[in-house]
Amino acid sequence: MLLETPRLVVRRFRPDDAPALSAYRSDPAVARYQGWTAPVTLDAAASLVAEFAAGDPDRPGWFQYAVEEKADGRLIGDVGVRLHENLMQADLGFTLDPRRQGSGYASEAVRAVLGDLFDRRGLRRVSAECDARNTASARLLERVGFAAEGRRPAFTWLKGEWTDDLLYGLLADRWRQLTDTDATPAR
Repeated sequence: MLLETPRLVVRRFRPDDAPALSAYRSDPAVARYQGWTAPVTLDAAASLVAEFAAGDPDRPGWFQYAVEEKADGRLIGDVGVRLHENLMQADLGFTLDPRRQGSGYASEAVRAVLGDLFDRRGLRRVSAECDARNTASARLLERVGFAAEGRRPAFTWLKGEWTDDLLYGLLADRWRQLTDTDATPAR
């Protein structure tokens, strides 16, 4: 499984990705809105990488894609996809090294994965949700074409507090409309 963009390779995880995964997932700002707690030790990252590498993107459940920057071959983030049992819809999430944020890498990686899900695999819908305080993730979802579908107040208990969740969805017809007209929102 390999997806390429002008600046990125989106691929399966490899054992040598553990140090980079540990580094960016150990950043408290990166972990703030995520389900894990920083720091992520090198041993824990190695276990995660082994688990991610063993996944099957064509089977129901979560599959984590590694996002590699072509220029230096370094892991800079990951995109997770949870394929539903019906194989027609999925949930999506993403994490990016803070040193690479703000340069369009996350949008580029997410678009590559969405293209694969909709164009090659024929999914009907992709959903995403994020903590309402995570405005950067919400903006990214909207930039790549997701529509805001709702807000669940005080829905998730995360790291000792109740948080609001923002809900997003993207239908295949909308994706095709965006990509067929070359009107995909700019990064």
